[in-house]
Amino acid sequence: MAINFDTPVVVNREQRLGTIIAWDGSASELSDLSEYSRKSCGGSCGENKRKLCEATGPFTQGSCCSEQMVECQAGQVRDAVLIQHSPIGCAASQVGNSLIYRVGMAMTGKPVENLRWISTNLKEQDMVFGGVERLEQSIRDAWERQHPKVIFIATSCATGIIGDDVDGAAGKMEAELGIPVIPLHCEGFKSKHWSTGFDAAQHGIIRQIVRKNPKKQEDLVNVIKLWGSDVFTPMFAQLDLRVNYVVDLASVDDLAQMSEAAATVGFCHTLSSYLASGLEQEFGVPEIKAPQPYGFAGTDAWLRELARVTNRVEKAEAYIAREHARVKPRLAELRKLLKGKKGYVSTGSAYAHGLISVLKELGVEVDGSLVFHHDPVYDSGDPRQDSLAHLVDTYGDIPSFSVSNRQQYQFYGLLQRVKPDFILIRHPGLAPLASRLGIPAAPLGDEHIALGYQGIINLGETILEILSRRKFHQKLAGHVRMPYKKSWLEQDPYSLSN
Repeated sequence: MAINFDTPVVVNREQRLGTIIAWDGSASELSDLSEYSRKSCGGSCGENKRKLCEATGPFTQGSCCSEQMVECQAGQVRDAVLIQHSPIGCAASQVGNSLIYRVGMAMTGKPVENLRWISTNLKEQDMVFGGVERLEQSIRDAWERQHPKVIFIATSCATGIIGDDVDGAAGKMEAELGIPVIPLHCEGFKSKHWSTGFDAAQHGIIRQIVRKNPKKQEDLVNVIKLWGSDVFTPMFAQLDLRVNYVVDLASVDDLAQMSEAAATVGFCHTLSSYLASGLEQEFGVPEIKAPQPYGFAGTDAWLRELARVTNRVEKAEAYIAREHARVKPRLAELRKLLKGKKGYVSTGSAYAHGLISVLKELGVEVDGSLVFHHDPVYDSGDPRQDSLAHLVDTYGDIPSFSVSNRQQYQFYGLLQRVKPDFILIRHPGLAPLASRLGIPAAPLGDEHIALGYQGIINLGETILEILSRRKFHQKLAGHVRMPYKKSWLEQDPYSLSN
């Protein structure tokens, strides 16, 4: 389906991709059902029988929203300012985001600085009479204080409810200041999963920042990332390619030149799907349609497709051969050390598929995983990007493969099903619960740790490190109490769902 860039409002993932946030079964079952363009759910989903059915529950215990994803995308563009048109509470997570931003700047060798963001701090009076004047004043304040190259405006549930004309205010202030003022429509109640916020930020960037008259750079590759360490520059140097990192920690100029690149890649289809497909649709920049670069099979296929698109096939084959020879001796040692160990992955959807692939390469048994949402298809619609099918076809089934948007009350029961030796977690809020159960967890703050050939070794050594502290977690488990009643813990994790 073509993306509509004529409107400032992004189509949410539920409508566009059929995204779900609750499901329970095996990975192979979910993969089969995800062919939603050809299958139905037997009429139980109402008129739209093409969408994948999902479990529903009476409450949610812990999650986040689309506006927070706009914070961690548009809010982390270096020479821009993000204005959150919201009550001050919506910006509370910016304290943590500023820390992440500073660490990311240090990791990538850039001058460490704080985020540039403003909250319009809507009050009760604004909710009655409207907050457009407050928004316009905040935009002027941002310009006078920071002189940014771009000003982003994040909407909120509050502004969606009162109906402020954010687009009109943005257009007026853009004409007044002479810089792009970009509305990003990310009201939390409009989408049930936060990943729509990635798309909202990327939608605005393509519409108003990316250069419309590009001069192609045949050796430049867009890499869609968050804050991870720089693993792509040395890898791409082997193919005589240069890296253009976006969106987090990028400059406005980095974003503008995305249309000039020879290709676009990412470490996770969840994050990169919208931006990569939009760049191909609007500017002819090819999205690399291949499995994600995790494990030998995924990395081989990913590099070969990148090499094909950029005309570097011989260089890629030589690099692949060198890397296989380099990492396999250490991999053999790690497999011996990890033999018999059982792992569990609890991260975002496509990223989990990649991590499980690496665990399988390490010889780790994986009987269960929890992903925070599931996209039955990505924006390209290309089957080569079906990361779940690649996982199942290449490495085998995962018997307990659950979808839940970070619900702690379900997490305990899911872990009890498979009783893993360790857990890989991307969002560290779930790690303390694992410790209460005596299970060591690795919160993967650097999302690039498992990527590529070296990533297999990196992840194996990280697992050995956390297993060495297993006794600490076991002692901790013996001295803490769970916050749930025994009767609750004995129920099936999805007993309240239908």
